[in-house]
Amino acid sequence: MMNVTQAFRGSILYFTGDPLHDHQPVIWHEDGLLLLNGELIVASGAYADLRDKLPEDLCVTDYSGKIIMPGFVDTHVHYPQTDIIASPAEGLLPWLETYTFPAESQFGDHDYAQEVASFFLDELLKNGTTTAMVYSTVHKTSADAFFGISHQRNLRMVTGKVLMDRNCPEYLQDTAESGARDSEDLIRKWHGRGRQLYALTPRFAPCSTNEQLGLTGELARQYPDTFIQTHVAENQDECVWARSLFPSARSYLDIYDQFGLMRERAMYAHCIWLDETDTRRMAETGSAISVCPTSNLFLGSGLFNFRGAEQHQVQLSMATDVGGGTSFSMLQTMNEMHKVARMGGYHLNALRMFYYATMGGAKAMRLDHQIGTLQAGTEADFIVLNPKATPLLSRRTENADSLEEVLFALAMLGDDRTIEATYAAGIRQK
Repeated sequence: MMNVTQAFRGSILYFTGDPLHDHQPVIWHEDGLLLLNGELIVASGAYADLRDKLPEDLCVTDYSGKIIMPGFVDTHVHYPQTDIIASPAEGLLPWLETYTFPAESQFGDHDYAQEVASFFLDELLKNGTTTAMVYSTVHKTSADAFFGISHQRNLRMVTGKVLMDRNCPEYLQDTAESGARDSEDLIRKWHGRGRQLYALTPRFAPCSTNEQLGLTGELARQYPDTFIQTHVAENQDECVWARSLFPSARSYLDIYDQFGLMRERAMYAHCIWLDETDTRRMAETGSAISVCPTSNLFLGSGLFNFRGAEQHQVQLSMATDVGGGTSFSMLQTMNEMHKVARMGGYHLNALRMFYYATMGGAKAMRLDHQIGTLQAGTEADFIVLNPKATPLLSRRTENADSLEEVLFALAMLGDDRTIEATYAAGIRQK
């Protein structure tokens, strides 16, 4: 008899591989069972196969008719931008100057940062996101406050203090030396503490000097199991600006490469205006792309090239990019992702979108041995989707003829109401 502390009955869905490349990448049990021992999954499979392994006195939580799947993984989101979501602007750079930088100025206040972090995490969990790569601000306090709240809730989260030593308001500037020192202090305090992980976070190349990027590269070598997160090639004006500041670089992406910031566990948001050499270099270094369709459309940045990424087998993931993104919902993000692909003459089916939002995100972060799956031995971060959450969704899914149709309807019509429950480390959060 297994040592089981919780059991959940419902339709079981998770991935064992990329639907683009693998022959049978999906595990689906229409009547399934998920078994936990504390914070870990001990088994998942067909109810008929696992029911005899249950302790006689264990009460099974019944989600029959609903889908139990891994929690969503959002690989690019800004918690300090929570309060400026849906702010009007003419484009990326004016939006930063008018809304983002003033909002971020408040995060030197630890209590304020904690309050926003708590609300932000509530929103993620309400929308079924159990892991995220999160930007703090330039203030050391902002990352410390976020880690504190996340650790208290026992969530698997990644964040880092933003690095900016030029081309930003003086009230948000650090220095190359202070940025590196504060980052190392935070790494030593939080990286690997409980479920918290640290990301070296240069905001984007134009806001950092050569010295700052050089010191960040040194920290990346010194702490190879940390993450790196930044922006690249989001907007054409930004690309021109970046190249003018680093004239020796072959491309915007090459700036980061020259400073040793392309490697596994490096997450590059947007990547809309990469050329073929850049895309090939992403694959060669094991760096990953975070596709941010809602913010790319909202800010008019451009359409991501799925075909180019597929050709070079670059690791892709999905992100809301709040507050440039307009929703915390990964389901709504799938909706926009599908449309972005279609506008580029590319078809992105539901299986691949759900893969990118779960195992694909975990794999891009090199955490697929811990999260993004329901395999035995992994962390019990999972969600329950209700295909009948709204009358329209119910009407559509009742007429679905395949799993693909059900998932596609969830992606096109779903939102936070579709998330019946969210569990992190085996504890219900929503």
